[in-house]
Amino acid sequence: QVQLTESGGGLVHPGASLRLSCAVSGPSYETTATGWFRQGPGKEREFVAVLARGTGNTYYHDSVKGRFTISKDYTTNTIYLQMNNVKPDDAGVYFCAGTKHWGIPGRDSRSYDYWGQGTQVTVSS
Repeated sequence: QVQLTESGGGLVHPGASLRLSCAVSGPSYETTATGWFRQGPGKEREFVAVLARGTGNTYYHDSVKGRFTISKDYTTNTIYLQMNNVKPDDAGVYFCAGTKHWGIPGRDSRSYDYWGQGTQVTVSS
């Protein structure tokens, strides 16, 4: 069984940077892609970024392109989300998610099979 554990959330000032981590444990072959979703106050959970395990391709929500980078440390099986130039709209609970589906990773949370507990990102000056 795959388990995902996020860390690295906290308070960040607008324009600053923050790095989130997602430790992935369990059989790596059970996930074809791992990514990040977020849920702001009163908002639905939305796709942020995803990294496909086989190709290494990355996909981003338009709102974070050029500011966020998803990466993976294959030695520790940890997924990172480097958040630069953070904006107030980036605030929310960030969830790490893994999918078993093959093909281009989806942006719909319903296509993801494994979820972490979430880590809070607060953006405030």
